[in-house]
Amino acid sequence: SWDETKLLWVDDPEYIAKGSIEAQREILSGYKGHPKIDPRMYEEALNPKHVAISLTGEPVLYPRLGELIEVYHKMGMTTFLVTRGVRSDVLANLDEEPTQLYISIEAWDKKSYEYFNKPLVPKAWELTLETLQLLPSFSCPTVVRITLVRSFNMHEEALKGFAKLMEIAQPTYIEVKAYMYLGYSRNRLKPSDMPKHEEVLNFAKKLGELIGYKVLSQQIASRVVLLSRLDKPIRVGEGCPGAWKKWSEEWESEEAEYKLAKENQS
Repeated sequence: SWDETKLLWVDDPEYIAKGSIEAQREILSGYKGHPKIDPRMYEEALNPKHVAISLTGEPVLYPRLGELIEVYHKMGMTTFLVTRGVRSDVLANLDEEPTQLYISIEAWDKKSYEYFNKPLVPKAWELTLETLQLLPSFSCPTVVRITLVRSFNMHEEALKGFAKLMEIAQPTYIEVKAYMYLGYSRNRLKPSDMPKHEEVLNFAKKLGELIGYKVLSQQIASRVVLLSRLDKPIRVGEGCPGAWKKWSEEWESEEAEYKLAKENQS
């Protein structure tokens, strides 16, 4: 019988990597020749440099994950692994680390975790803690992504709970992001559960003050704030020359526009 926590068979890492590139090109094929598409950027998009091993499901259930990461790296690509963190054993035994590792959370203790997530596996919270304790051992940059839900985890108790977790994990970055009313979550949550960017920024600043992290960047349209103890992000891969300076200038411009809009509303 089908069990969504187990895989009955798995594809080879080479097949998955090759197939992902082919799928990317197939998706983009309809844009070729479109008058509003820059031909240079179209050709660039056909040869992606970054891969997110994430999205639907839990990627660490794939038993050949380390091999897959290695295959992508041999292709000259950077890898960003996003996980819920319930398989610390897999992360601890990866053949090759990803370029950057993300742990995604929204709960701050066992009670809140079990209430909000309704986990399918036993001791899921304890396993998540094991993963957070493991993060300092990674040589690659690490990120803890905190998804904020207005009716659930934006109060003082949650703030202090997250601070304790961050002290354990010591991540390179903390990404504080607003919940978005999308997908199956709409069956459980409401549009009002999406906090505004100002709320996300205020929460992030309070969290940073508790643990010695500062706001490194923000993206107002996405309602996300990046915290770190670094002065600027670690550059991985070839990147985009001058990109951080450009993003910093855009951030300052966005923040100024945001403040002006708020003043005009009041």
